[in-house]
Amino acid sequence: MPAVNHPAHKDGDVLVDFEEKVFEDVKAEPGEKALVTFHTVAFEGSIGFVNLLQATRLQRKGFDTSILLYGPGVTLGLQRGFPTLGDEAFAGHLNFNKQLKKFMAEGGKVYACRFALQALYGHGEASLVEGIRPINPLDVLDLKLLHRKENALILDTWTV
Repeated sequence: MPAVNHPAHKDGDVLVDFEEKVFEDVKAEPGEKALVTFHTVAFEGSIGFVNLLQATRLQRKGFDTSILLYGPGVTLGLQRGFPTLGDEAFAGHLNFNKQLKKFMAEGGKVYACRFALQALYGHGEASLVEGIRPINPLDVLDLKLLHRKENALILDTWTV
């Protein structure tokens, strides 16, 4: 086996050019909206958390941004903790809760489908992170259609 002659990487080393930005930094025009939908299970992959970060970034770029949690996506909005709610049992355990709270504190709106909450996952509205607005399952499509009518950017996220 050939010898590796490259010194080991250490904290503070740079492996990629993180300063070069290829595209212009796009900001929202006044009144522009964005909707990010989640049909994914919490902790079953990175897409749920990545798109929470995307929604926060859209909000910071000036878009009037909403999040829709439906189907298994409602699991992102459930209060967590162990042994009590709010206690972080392991690093990253409360990532979803913390990011949703940060998003809402910065003016974002979060909606959760009541059907998925109760019928699919056996939770009530009191299980949601404070500030999340429960909605009728018939509102899920209408929320998307209203954003479409307003030419909003819509990011749909699905995992199976």
